[in-house]
Amino acid sequence: MAADCRKMPSEKNCDVYMSGTAEHVLDAAVEHAVGSHGHKDTSELRSQIKAMLEPEKASV
Repeated sequence: MAADCRKMPSEKNCDVYMSGTAEHVLDAAVEHAVGSHGHKDTSELRSQIKAMLEPEKASV
């Protein structure tokens, strides 16, 4: 699975893309959202991030 912060509106114009297992990506994306974007680690945030996870794009 992958999380692409570039697709989220942000004042920082974040360019972070992360991939791995769904569990690891979710945890890393939450840490990123909290540490870099000032969000609070809540069940709502985790649900929103989980909903935006997508299959990892194959590398060429």
